[in-house]
Amino acid sequence: MTYLLMSLPFLGVGVVVFAIGGAHARRRGAVRRYFSSWAAATVALLVLTAVFDNVMMAAGFFDYGSEQISGLRLGLMPVEDFLYPLAGALLLSGVWQLLSGPRETRGHGDG
Repeated sequence: MTYLLMSLPFLGVGVVVFAIGGAHARRRGAVRRYFSSWAAATVALLVLTAVFDNVMMAAGFFDYGSEQISGLRLGLMPVEDFLYPLAGALLLSGVWQLLSGPRETRGHGDG
């Protein structure tokens, strides 16, 4: 089994939860904030993954079997390694949105 095939179910669940979270954000009028927060978190996770995976692979902590990857690499890391942080960002953003309750607005006189 390849790393791409192993990642697809997690990515699929992440996409579904993210879409449900997007519908929830739309009802609350927070779509722009939802997508911009997800994008910022995703970019940060992808950059950190690229840096630290390459450092750990260069240090010899781990490597991937060539039979289980597509062969496309960014530095030393296979591109399939980006699917894990992407799936995590999708899933966690959706869950965060679904678990957030209605926002209460406070006036200046409230304590």
